[in-house]
Amino acid sequence: MYNTKTMKHKYFLLISAAILIFCLAFTSGCSFISISLLPSIEPLRETTVSGSGKEKILIIDISGIISEERQRGFVGISEDPDMVARIKEELKMATRDKHVKAIILRINSPGGTVTASDMIYHEIVQFKKNTAIKVVACIMDLGASGGYYVAASADRIIAHPTTVTGSIGVIMLNLSVEGLLQKIGIADTSIKTGEYKDMGSPLKTMTEEERRIFQGIMDSLYERFLTAISENRKELPLEKLRSLADGRIYTAQQALENGLIDQIGYLDEAVALAKKESGLTGARVITYHRPRVYKNNIYSQLSNTGFGTINLLNIDLKTFIHSGTPSFLYLWAP
Repeated sequence: MYNTKTMKHKYFLLISAAILIFCLAFTSGCSFISISLLPSIEPLRETTVSGSGKEKILIIDISGIISEERQRGFVGISEDPDMVARIKEELKMATRDKHVKAIILRINSPGGTVTASDMIYHEIVQFKKNTAIKVVACIMDLGASGGYYVAASADRIIAHPTTVTGSIGVIMLNLSVEGLLQKIGIADTSIKTGEYKDMGSPLKTMTEEERRIFQGIMDSLYERFLTAISENRKELPLEKLRSLADGRIYTAQQALENGLIDQIGYLDEAVALAKKESGLTGARVITYHRPRVYKNNIYSQLSNTGFGTINLLNIDLKTFIHSGTPSFLYLWAP
């Protein structure tokens, strides 16, 4: 009986100590124990998804909204680097690997922010200049606006038969709730130092002069879009490009007929095109990914976070409209 009571007492003390330590770990005043509930971000790893041989063709995945926002995982906690940082990391790895002879950009995106699209475009163009490695863009479901902007950086563009592409242009998402606020008796009493300091504020109606200023910025960004395309698709006359670049979307067949893409085909055909462009007879198709992400074939998604899912009805507008601030986008946003 004595031994049984003694053992129960010891177990009670152990459990009590464990609870105390747990509580101390989550008490702000006693932070001597640091517990990380998230796995650390590990370096990218290489996985072969098809083929064999020493030479390699790298698939880089560009899926979802193009932005510098970090990917969100379980309960909204940041998990991986943002898309721009991740693509730059992949390009740096490819630069160091002498066996990487071609890159396929697997694009499935309605576009995104102007700056993020431009940065990815710039990184790919610089990669081509520094390595002379051929780049093939393969547009999947959607390669619109910023998605097409990125695709224009490639040497060749191939699109699936069911692809939707185009939407060449710029949009600024902006809301005005002035009328609603007036109905509920709320007025904007912001204090400013200049007439245009609050231009684009959702709390007031935009004036014609403010609209003219914004339109000038939009026109400049639009010309940059056209320049990026014309510099890489020299067979497409600028005047024809302007007629195509009115924001409309195109089927793969229409895009081919108008010179926006080079070929209609599937991802396997993009691999064959990459081999041809690089003078390869055989090669391994590889991807880079974080540990614990399953990669089985050329269609495997980049991650399991759902970031690549495209649902225009579920776009988190906070990504683009921070506290009502207007955002300039290369985005198909019907």
